Amino acid sequence: MPRIALFVIDIQRDLALNPQTEISAAVRILDAGTSILATARAKIEAARDQSKDSDLTIVFVQHEEKPEDGVLIKGSVPWELVFKPIEGVAEERLVAKKLTNFAGDTFESNPELAVQLKADGVEELVAFGIQSECCVKSTCEGAMAAGFKVTLLSGAHSTYNGKSKTAEEIERDVEKHLIDQGAKAIPWED
Repeated sequence: MPRIALFVIDIQRDLALNPQTEISAAVRILDAGTSILATARAKIEAARDQSKDSDLTIVFVQHEEKPEDGVLIKGSVPWELVFKPIEGVAEERLVAKKLTNFAGDTFESNPELAVQLKADGVEELVAFGIQSECCVKSTCEGAMAAGFKVTLLSGAHSTYNGKSKTAEEIERDVEKHLIDQGAKAIPWED
């Protein structure tokens, strides 16, 4: 049975819970994330209750920076995830993403990840999180380059306002770009 990996990308305290540094759509992203994860976890639990393997795995991506590059320093409060994997649940895993010379591609930061997901039968990645034009876009592109189908959950990813575009305009641009590359974008409520 083909499996889906739900990627929860960089929903960390400094980006979503700190009034001085959070993205403008933080409440929307937190509300969407709460609902998406509740649905995903219920699906995993239902499969367990029927003694079946779930067709879903949840991957929590956690961005790490060096002190000279930002505040998302491993072990710090700003770095902490808002949504965390549940310990002991095999279908939930944490993946660290270290930004170096690329724009936040989880697959480039973790070269073994695509192989592991494929070994688990994953064929599709469904993504949401923070920042649309950086880590969300790069991770989706990395997934497509690794041969996965990709679906971006519209309304469940966002970023900061730019100098010439609002966060919402950037969200739409990222969705259009990824669709042009072969991904799908669907409303997260679907």
